[in-house]
Amino acid sequence: MFATAFLDIPALQGASGTVTLPGSKSISNRVLLLSALCQGTTVVHDLLDSDDTQVMLAALRQLGCGVQVEGTTVTIKGLGEQLSHPEAITFFMGNAGTAMRPLTAALSVMGGDFTLQGVPRMHERPIGDLVDALRELGCRIDYLGNEGFPPLHIGQPDLKLDAPIPVRGDVSSQFLTALLMALPLAAQDRSITIEVVGELISKPYIEITLNLLARFGIDVERHGWARFVIPAGSRFQSPGTIHVEADASSASYFIALGAIAQGDGIRVNGVGADSIQGDIRFVEATERMGAKVTSGPNWLQISRGAWPLKGIELDCNHIPDAAMTLAVMALYADGPTLLRNIASWRVKETDRIVAMAAECRKLGATVEEGPDWLRVHPLPNGPFTPPAAKGQWQAASIHTYDDHRVAMCFSLAAFNAAKLPVRIEDPKCVAKTFPDYFEALFSVAAAEATQIPVICIDGPTASGKGTLASRVAAQLGYHYLDSGALYRVTAHAALQAGLSLEAADESRIAELARQLPVHFEGEQVLLGGEDVTDAIRSEQGGMNASKVSVLPAVREALVQLQHSFRRLPGLLADGRDMGTVIFPNASLKVFLTASAAQRAERRHKQLISKGFSANIDSLRADLEARDARDMSRSVAPLKPAQDALQLDNSSLTIEASVERVMVWWQSRQVFS
Repeated sequence: MFATAFLDIPALQGASGTVTLPGSKSISNRVLLLSALCQGTTVVHDLLDSDDTQVMLAALRQLGCGVQVEGTTVTIKGLGEQLSHPEAITFFMGNAGTAMRPLTAALSVMGGDFTLQGVPRMHERPIGDLVDALRELGCRIDYLGNEGFPPLHIGQPDLKLDAPIPVRGDVSSQFLTALLMALPLAAQDRSITIEVVGELISKPYIEITLNLLARFGIDVERHGWARFVIPAGSRFQSPGTIHVEADASSASYFIALGAIAQGDGIRVNGVGADSIQGDIRFVEATERMGAKVTSGPNWLQISRGAWPLKGIELDCNHIPDAAMTLAVMALYADGPTLLRNIASWRVKETDRIVAMAAECRKLGATVEEGPDWLRVHPLPNGPFTPPAAKGQWQAASIHTYDDHRVAMCFSLAAFNAAKLPVRIEDPKCVAKTFPDYFEALFSVAAAEATQIPVICIDGPTASGKGTLASRVAAQLGYHYLDSGALYRVTAHAALQAGLSLEAADESRIAELARQLPVHFEGEQVLLGGEDVTDAIRSEQGGMNASKVSVLPAVREALVQLQHSFRRLPGLLADGRDMGTVIFPNASLKVFLTASAAQRAERRHKQLISKGFSANIDSLRADLEARDARDMSRSVAPLKPAQDALQLDNSSLTIEASVERVMVWWQSRQVFS
């Protein structure tokens, strides 16, 4: 997961490949709570691992449920409709509406001494209509802040089950879902009726709830969308095992990707046309816009059809979350796209109508908005620019409002005809439903090599370039290449393969080097997943590296390997010839220096900390001699590139050096 402050996505061109989706957030949290309310044990397979599910799991543990997590399989030992820990409990709900609403209802019916609170945005999300319905039932709920909003305190109920329970259906379907999941706890000797006041929005999410309740032994009678009856004697029954479908809302970004990007198309695994999730109908909307879609029991295949896409008008009540993706797809259409019946957007993680309009405008689009609608006009799309296009593409820094769907939607704007990058602020917010979203996107997206940014940090031995480069890479979310380690790793791998480090095995070592499975994580070096950092950093490792470095075929192979590290979203490369030989057109080149005395002192401290004896004067002499050799080499001598910025870090901390490079980098971005 990208935990950076921002993520710059270069201009993207094509996309092809396969994406396997994480489990559905809506299904995951419903299944967790239903499993907790059962007697006995439920094994949940393919559970989504995200912020929202972690919130629910933490709450269930606080209530006394047995929770065992093994990867995406979670075993829940249920409460059997009874609380085993009746003492006062405070729950932190973060910004997880799929946990906050149903837990409020279930805890209110069971009764106890509970406080539910969350992040500031959760305290702005309305819950008054659910609380009103629960109070009609006899539940005791008090507001601890603003009326109608969390945080809440829940006490012991005095249940009144004679009259139907009214609940508004035009604010959030989660209110009705919460009641449907909680009221079987009270339907011991009588049926309970829920009456929906107003038009029920997001009906497909209620279909999910009813489907899952049936899996857990609760057969709710549905009278249209206005009346729901929970039969007397209802008891939660564990299905034993249950599998969580992949998230159809998350599928929308890759369905849209297949419709927008040139290439062989995108295959989405984990969800198909037979999904129980209403957001699967997003496929119909994209087909109306021109996408080609085929599907099977658990997969979708999407490719570009009509181009530009076709502007549409759509009632989005049935796909409230996935419809956000249509707003970005509209930028690539032949005319305006009108999304109607989206009032529920205003009470989500943020006011999504305002957010989508504001960020589309940053990209250069003309956008109109109303209480429950959004109209987006397209932008120019290369030679196929429609007459209806208004404005020009602009490089935008997208504010994400701590809303996972805003971040994922606008990543698609990187496929623009103007070849402009897009900055996503706070990319880690996608952890709410899809922690590895950007990794999945970059695994199938493609860009011209010249569009993928490279930062080079060259410098002499012990100047600290490795530490500096790895930290800058971490701040930007870029791949990291420690070129100096490659010869060491090559020699190590060759010896493991039974090769000699002499000219006789040059061609075989070169072939091995071309496909070297090496990966850098910070200052750690992994070879085929094995940590070889200490092995290659030894004195013998250095001597072995010197032997293979004189083999021309090996050098040529490693140049190709270094070029292969230039992958989305960008690369930070350090060495001695990164900016002069390997990446001469790098976006930013830094030549890092420090006095020989300072470098010797750093190396001395490093060796002493590892238990090696060392003489600082000898170290300084060795460094000065190595500098002379490196600068006089006939091949790729150590020298600053003509356009490199020089940074003397003799008296700078590593933090100050990182800040200096970041300032240089930011000054060259189109977002500044």
